[in-house]
Amino acid sequence: MSPMPNRFLWTLSYGMVAIGAVLGALILHFLGSYLSYQLPFLMIFTATTASVYGLLWGLLAAGASAFLLALTGGFEALDGALLLLSATIAYGVGESLRRAHRRAKALLRSHQLIAAALEVLPALENRRTLLENLPQRLNHLVSGGHVSVWLPQEQAFLLLASAPALGLHKVSAQGVVGQAFREGKPVCVQNVRKEPAFIGASGFSTLAELALPLYERGEVVAVLNLEKIKPFLPEEIEGLVRFAEAVSLQLDRLSDLEVRYLLSDLAVGLQKVHSLKEASEMALSLLLQGLSLEAGVIWEARGAHMQAIAYQGVTEASLLEVLRDGLPYGQGLAWDVYASGKPFFTQHYAAEPYGVRALQALDWRTFVAHPVPTSGSNRSRFVLVTGTRSERVWRKAERELLQLFCQTLGIGFERLVEKFRHEVTNSLLQELLEQPSENLYQRVLEEAIGQVPGSEAGSLLVLEQGLYRYKAAVGYDLEALQATPFSHTDMLKWYGLGEESSCQGEPRILSTKTKAIAEVSYETAPQEIMDSAGKVQEIQANLCLPIPYQGQVLAYLNLDNLHDAQGFGEDSLRAAQFFASPLATLLHDSRIHRLLEEAALTDSLTKLPNRRAFDKILREELERAVRHGYPLSLAVMDLKGFKTINDTLGHATGDLALIKVAEHLEAERRSGDHLFRWGGDEFAAIFPHTSKNEALAVIARYAKTIESISFNKLPLRVDIGLATYPEDGGTPDALLVAADNRMYKAKA
Repeated sequence: MSPMPNRFLWTLSYGMVAIGAVLGALILHFLGSYLSYQLPFLMIFTATTASVYGLLWGLLAAGASAFLLALTGGFEALDGALLLLSATIAYGVGESLRRAHRRAKALLRSHQLIAAALEVLPALENRRTLLENLPQRLNHLVSGGHVSVWLPQEQAFLLLASAPALGLHKVSAQGVVGQAFREGKPVCVQNVRKEPAFIGASGFSTLAELALPLYERGEVVAVLNLEKIKPFLPEEIEGLVRFAEAVSLQLDRLSDLEVRYLLSDLAVGLQKVHSLKEASEMALSLLLQGLSLEAGVIWEARGAHMQAIAYQGVTEASLLEVLRDGLPYGQGLAWDVYASGKPFFTQHYAAEPYGVRALQALDWRTFVAHPVPTSGSNRSRFVLVTGTRSERVWRKAERELLQLFCQTLGIGFERLVEKFRHEVTNSLLQELLEQPSENLYQRVLEEAIGQVPGSEAGSLLVLEQGLYRYKAAVGYDLEALQATPFSHTDMLKWYGLGEESSCQGEPRILSTKTKAIAEVSYETAPQEIMDSAGKVQEIQANLCLPIPYQGQVLAYLNLDNLHDAQGFGEDSLRAAQFFASPLATLLHDSRIHRLLEEAALTDSLTKLPNRRAFDKILREELERAVRHGYPLSLAVMDLKGFKTINDTLGHATGDLALIKVAEHLEAERRSGDHLFRWGGDEFAAIFPHTSKNEALAVIARYAKTIESISFNKLPLRVDIGLATYPEDGGTPDALLVAADNRMYKAKA
């Protein structure tokens, strides 16, 4: 039933009561009843009139009642007082009932509209659509006014939606909307004309304003603002506050759904990809769509540079060049996140001191650089950077979503990285079967640098003839380093964890944060070589991995970071150990090959290198001498008196004589020189870095020590021929001919 008939029936019924009361008083008068019986009927008439029609009509009714009593001759002052009192009381009661009725009607109307709006909320599966729908749903509550939704910006609020349309698109944070946002509670101003900070919309003459904060994840993310031409009733305010709370709950629900759907899609996608690039492309596509962002890139820290694994939404030539070249160490917000492990959010990218200049020049404003965490790392090896051109506030829900998203992505990255390392290891082991081992030293080192987090340079030292020698290097002068071998003691001093740990293959990390790496290096090698060829002054962190085999360390793998003292972590140690197996196999194979080669190049009687070894080493040493411009000498030696000892005392004594000569020559040999037995009673020597005069002094000692040998008073003597590069020739044959000629002259 409509309100109008209800009101009419209500008025008619009370009118009939008033008329009936007057008629009752008149009937009593004509019947001759006592006056005391007429007064109550007239009081009912007066009270009913005042209650239904107002105080003025009630007073008129009281006057009319007094007049009737006066006509009957029974009016007294007390009767008039009672009539006035009944009019006043009835008016108060009636007005209270009318007011309650009006409020009940307004509350019912507002609750009906709010209930209708709440029915629609669950069907809206997008937070922006939800917020944009609110003004239209509530517009009927503010006849003559307007409803709007405002989003916070720095020092201002931007209009998201309104009904009807407003001429404003931005308001200051100092108004009622800003107050509700700052205080986090509803703010109602019943007379905005008394509010100095009120900002009126053109075309509206509103009187009252109600601002309601809308929450998401405990954070105010928007303000619902209502303005109307009449004050808000308390019941209306209460209903709208409850409505805002319901909207906030729905925003929380939508946020939960957004996180659930996005992480589910990411987890499913990570199971389908096979490389970091595919995973990064898939993740960026999901994230940009989910958060309505324009562009993004995933970076990987690779020594001195951040390399882009994948990117989306980047079209500008200047930015594409940055993605191609990478970010040099320390340039860009990604490096700050790499070091701190904490996300960085900004709405003013152009003002950031460490921003990428090419990006700042394009006036992109809203950005986040977020770590993609991986276990065991004290650095963020992967960094997600995403943003948009326009300025926008990063909501708490978005920050939490990004954190969960990056954590899930990091788990996926770990799986893919480990899978790739296994593939690299298997590939190296396969190559061992197909080509000579020594050809793989450089290959293994380069793969280790590429796969061990924090590495950007390195070297590999291999055990040969009791000394560790450089066999591969990246970032250093390998040829210069090869001139400096290291003893077992030297390497243990560099390693620092003791022999037992080295034989167990335990890797160790050395950092300038705790120890001067250069000083440790100087204890094991000449400073001038390690500074120039080894660049030890530049090394900030070193990871050393011993490669043991059957209780002996066959090699040491050194990986270096030249920029970050904390560049290596537990993840680096785990990754380095992936290369222990292929290196041990490689070195064992190489060692067996070398032993076989040494057997082929060694004289079985004297244990000195043979003629084949002489030819090989002469060629190698001469090439180095020519390349670096230093002298090289060689000597050929022919024993005199050996045939007599052999013929007189027998072959066994002759063999012993040759062994004694080898021992005496070895005792006189300088470090770096080479001795050989050519065969029969001929010996040879090669003297690197040795001029002719210096070589003459050496061979004089050789001659003297040989002449000290005798058997049964049968002495040995020697004829020696000497040749020197460059004066006697520039080829092995030329030097040999010169030395042979001089030896034969010595015989003559």
